Order: sequence, then structure tokens, then C-alpha cells
Amino acid sequence: MDGRADPLACAAHAPARRAVGAVTQLDFRERPADGEPDGLLVLHHGRGADEHDLLPLGDALDPERRLHVVTPAAPLTLPGLPGRHWYVVPRVGYPDHDTFHAARAALAALHDGLWERTGIGPERTVLGGFSMGCVMSYALGLGPGRPVPAGILAFSGFVPVLEDWQPDLAGRQGLRTFIAHGRRDPVIEVEFGRRARDLLSAGGLEVSYHESDLGHQIDHAHIAAALSWLAATLVSR
Repeated sequence: MDGRADPLACAAHAPARRAVGAVTQLDFRERPADGEPDGLLVLHHGRGADEHDLLPLGDALDPERRLHVVTPAAPLTLPGLPGRHWYVVPRVGYPDHDTFHAARAALAALHDGLWERTGIGPERTVLGGFSMGCVMSYALGLGPGRPVPAGILAFSGFVPVLEDWQPDLAGRQGLRTFIAHGRRDPVIEVEFGRRARDLLSAGGLEVSYHESDLGHQIDHAHIAAALSWLAATLVSR
């Protein structure tokens, strides 16, 4: 399984809430900003984790609490496997069609509801995630017919490949992307990160790419770079 991203220390956060949508309702947690938020950071967890997993990452990326941070829970529980899952995995890089599209629709409803409720629009939002959650960040941030966010924060994932889903890169040249991947990743090989870098760069997106010698986890050494990237993407605008 993909497992949890990193055992960073956790702070106090708002209790779990349920997003209201026309499809599946997703549980989520949120950490409000101190004062008027400069933007919205939505972090999607990896396979086998839950909505609590990336709250510490939100604190690490936004220590001054200038952003509204939300961490949704994936919709699936699977027999014999712990935690939550965004989709079934028949093969790495190629999500199961039905569960992927169901999760994508539910997540789209959650994002739309957050933008309406908080008043923070897509242009002030970064979608991020680890592993399977990274895949969903690409799916929503690059998906045809979806609003263009300010940026995508992609840890140890890939741009999904499906017959009836293709990334829509036209008109997204202003979208900033931060990609980080471990060269020793045994779950999602580093080549997936490199392919995403090349695909997005060729499409005219601004890509900040980082590798380390770690495996399938978020490297603490990348946090400082991601923090600076996030500040440049949301806080300084």
C-alpha cells in the first residue's frame, strides 16, 4: 500500500466535516487561516491513509497560517486493506475506470463547494497530494472542463492514463506545478514523476521539479522548497 506521507507533528484542527455534493459526499477536515486567508490549499492523501494524514503537511507548508487548509477523505474502503482509497489499482499509472471517475466527480463537487463557501476562488487555490492523492490533484487540476487552479503540488505521483480522460493543457500556461519524487521509490517509480515533468513542461506549464534519494515518502528536504513555491504561488500574489 502507499501508506502515510510523513509523521510530521500535528496541531489542533477543526473537526471532521462532510462536503455536500450531488454525487458522493466526502468527509474532510479543515484548518482555517489566522485572519483573512491569502488562499486555499487542498491536500489529498495517499492510498491507505485518511483525511487526517496530510494536516501536518499543511502546517509545515503554511507555518504562519495564512492559508485555509482542507484535507478530504477518499470515498473507498476496500476489503482486506486499511484506510481510504481514491480508486482501485489494477496497474500503477492506470487507475480503474469506474472508481476513478466516481472519485473525480465527488472531488469536483467538494472543490466547487469549498470555493462557494469560502469565497476563495480557483485562481487562489493550490491542489496538492501525495501518491494516489497526487494523481487526484492532477485529475482535477488538469481535467477538461474544470477551473484552472493557481497551482498543483505533486508529491510522488503520476498523471493518470485512461482511455476517456486526457489532461487539458491548452489555456493552462499560467498554472504553476511543483513536482517532487524519490529516485528509490518502489511503489511509484521516479520515471512517473519525470514523465509528468516532461508532459507539463511541453504543454507550456511552469514546472518546479525536485528529486531525492528517498523512497515512497515526502522528503523533508523538499518541504522548504515547496514552502517557498507555495508562498510565491499564493501568498505573494
